[in-house]
Parts: sequence; C-alpha cells; structure tokens
Amino acid sequence: FAAAAAGMDVDGAMVSVGEFGRYQKRLTVTFVLLQIYVACQSMLIVLVGAQPEYSVNTQEVISTHEELIKHVVFEEDITSIATEWHLIRREAYKVNLAGSLFFVGLLIGNILFGPLSDRFGRKPIFLTGLFLDVVFGFITAVAPNYEVFAVTRLLVGLVNGGMSLVAFVLTQEFVGKSYWALTGSLTNLVFAVGIVAFSVIGYYIRNWRTLAAVANCPGVLFFLLFIPIPESPRWLYSHGKTEEAEEVLQYIAQRNGNEKIFVQLKPCAGTSKTGQSAHGVMDLVKYPKLRWRTAILMYVWYVCSLVYYGLTLNAGDLKGNRYLNIALYGLVEVPAFPLCLYFIDKSWSGRRKTMTAFLLFAGLACISTMFLPRHLGFDMGFLLNVTSLALCGKLAVSAAFNIVYVFTAELYPTVIRNAGLGICSMSCRVGGILAPFVPALKSLNPSMPFIVFGIAGMSAGFLGLLLPETLNKPIAESIEDLHTPTYQKLEDKRKKGVGPQNVTQS
Repeated sequence: FAAAAAGMDVDGAMVSVGEFGRYQKRLTVTFVLLQIYVACQSMLIVLVGAQPEYSVNTQEVISTHEELIKHVVFEEDITSIATEWHLIRREAYKVNLAGSLFFVGLLIGNILFGPLSDRFGRKPIFLTGLFLDVVFGFITAVAPNYEVFAVTRLLVGLVNGGMSLVAFVLTQEFVGKSYWALTGSLTNLVFAVGIVAFSVIGYYIRNWRTLAAVANCPGVLFFLLFIPIPESPRWLYSHGKTEEAEEVLQYIAQRNGNEKIFVQLKPCAGTSKTGQSAHGVMDLVKYPKLRWRTAILMYVWYVCSLVYYGLTLNAGDLKGNRYLNIALYGLVEVPAFPLCLYFIDKSWSGRRKTMTAFLLFAGLACISTMFLPRHLGFDMGFLLNVTSLALCGKLAVSAAFNIVYVFTAELYPTVIRNAGLGICSMSCRVGGILAPFVPALKSLNPSMPFIVFGIAGMSAGFLGLLLPETLNKPIAESIEDLHTPTYQKLEDKRKKGVGPQNVTQS
C-alpha cells in the first residue's frame, strides 16, 4: 500500500485510502441527512404563511384594515403569520413577499458562498453558514413583527442557500469520484424526503412559532456533528497545501482501518502559492473552455428551476388537506432519483445523454398537454390527462435537476468548483423567481404555460449535448489541468479502458 500511494494525485491516493470507506460513509450519511434540515427551512413559509379560511362578522362596510382586524374570525385551529398579523386582503401580498425574499437570499448566498469557499476553504465557510442559519432561524421563530420576520427570511435564505451549496461540494470531495453520482443522488433524494418530513411535523404542530423553532432545532445538532470534520483534501491539494492534504488523507485512511497506508502526493500543477491571487469567478469568463461550459450550464440550471417550480404550480390544483399536498409534492420526486442513478453510471448513457433524455422527456410531456381533448371519453382518461402529464414532466425534470448537480461538479476544476456551482445556482434561482409568472400566460391561451415549459426543456436538452461527458474521466484539480498534455493523456487512457490506479501511477 505504501508503494501504491507514493507519488499519486488525489484521485489515486483516494483509491488507496479507500474511496468510500467507513469514515466517508459516516460523513456522507451526516451530510445527506442535513438536507432534511435544508428542506424544512425551504418549505417553512408554506405552513408558517398559511392563510386559513376566515369570515367577517359584521354587515358594515369596512374601509380600513384596522377596522377589518376587529371583525375577522379565522375558521381553522392553526396560527400563522397571516392570522397573527392579519395578512389578509390588501395585506396578503406580504406572505408571498416573505417567500420571495427567501429565494432572493438563496440567490445572493449562491453568489457569495461559492467563491468564498474556493478561496478560504470549504469547512470554515460551511460551518459559518450553518451557525448563522441556526441563529437567524431562531430569530424567525421569535420575530416581534412582520418586518423582522421578513428580514430574517432573507438572511436565512442567504446562509441556507450558500451553506447547502458548500455542503454538497464537501460531500463530493470527501469520496472518490466513482461515488459522486451516488452521493449527489442521495443528497437530492433526502431533500424530497425532508419535504415529506416537514409536512408530518406541521400536521402535529399547528402553532407557527413552535413549528419554526422545532424545524430549526436539527441545525444545532448538525453544527455540533460537523465541527470535528477535516478540511476537504481536494481543496487543500488544489491550493498547493500538499502536506495538509496528505495529513487529511492519512487521517481518513486510519478511520477506514487502513493504518499501514503511507500517503505521498505529487505537487498539483497550477496551484496558487501564498501571496498570489486566488482563483475566482472571473476565471469562468477568462478561459474559453470554462466560459462555454458555464454559459450552457447556466441555461440548463435556469430551465430546470423554471420548469420544476412552474409545473409545481400547474400540475393540477391539489385541493383538500394542505399537509397531504405538501407530502405529495415531495413524494412525486422520489422515483426520479433511482432512475437517474441507474442510467448515469452506464457507459452507453452517462451523465450527458441521461440529462438530455430527461429534459427532452419533460419538454415533450408539457407540449403533449396541448394535444389532449378537454374530456377523454374512455376508461383510462384519469391516467392520461393534463395533470398526469404535468406530474410526469415534474418527475423527469427532478431527475435532470439531480443529474445537473453531479454533472456540474465534475465539469469544473477543484479550484473553482464552488464558484462554478455558485454561478449556476444563481441562474437556477432566477428561474425560480420567474416561474410563478409563467402560469399567468394561460390568460392568453390555456396551453401557453406548458408550451413555454416544453420549449425551454427541449432547448436545454439539446444544448446539454454540447457539454463533454465526464463518466470515467479524470477530475481536473487546477485550471491548467484542462489544457495540459498530461490531463489530455489521462483522458485518452481512460477512453481506452485503463483503470484508475494505473492511470494515476503513470
């Protein structure tokens, strides 16, 4: 083992210490379970901002909001910001505004946290974001008025979005590349499960302040669990901190039970030394290869978000129990993850073709709705209608969303991976902000929203074919790796079927 580990890069050393040993499994489980907390924070406004039915117990004409408050009677035994601060009628927009502020915070957090973690390290930025997320979450639960509540939702969105982005990258970088598809898929799968878990918590806790506090409590536990984790060995290696990276890999090997392994890494080409300017967002524009990849990925992320959230609003008006509806929105995504996990690791499909296929399927499902008759006159009509096709489209775009996370992480070098993911996530949030406006197009034509989603999905699918495949390809640590003959030689060897160990030792 000592001989095998000597003179390797991170990929080769990871094979020796254990790509997915006991320690990485525990880390992965902890990071994946963190998505339940992230999902609860993301879905909080759905129940905290619930607007129950109400009646006005007066026959007089009410001209002011203050007079309305005196005569309003809510008919459900729940509390929310709408019932406590009477956000109804002319004030009802404030509930949606608070939800929008959370997504604006996500957008800002994606922009800030990616470059920060690429420059100062994954662990300190991640822990800072998680700590602030918990603090702002508890302030939300005790907010004395709407203004404080709205500001804290903006701040929670900022740190929650940035923290979860860095957590995703950390999860990937602690395991070998051959397991990135698995860990990435599990992350998104547990997020869907977290939506279901939140609906269960909300069913039993009807007071909005208690619900906000309980949904935030797991963050305290996760923060304590993550304090002892080491820094990402890939980040250390890509920034020229070879000795520290060796120590982390040695620590991982020992925790995996491989105490006799001696790790020695060869220097990483193109790393920034102390005192030199660090890599950042501008590198995504500076280098033609990265510029082209970023432009395509930003559009794909934007479309995934636009179609996903748009179909959530369009896939039939789910009446009845609001807690059951929230659970259904999570459960409909669950089948997407085993499907994409199966296909993206097959040599005949890979990341690129599978992502394209799901996007095209989502687009076709949306466009097909315009060809359905208003009333199907056969027994299978309940299986073939606008709602079922829209839900099929949502399942497909959920799978594409999952793949693009994994695919994007593999397309960017380690030194700017978080910056790349941050820019793509920013584009994703723009799609989420615009999605609620698309259903308004049905005033022009009932099929218009689905036509927009269909064209967007199909165009993103075809554009995705222009990206390079990353299955069984080496991961670039530095930007120079994308252009050096050594990296190109590694790619050629992988194409000819040379194993990971042989390639990294050559």
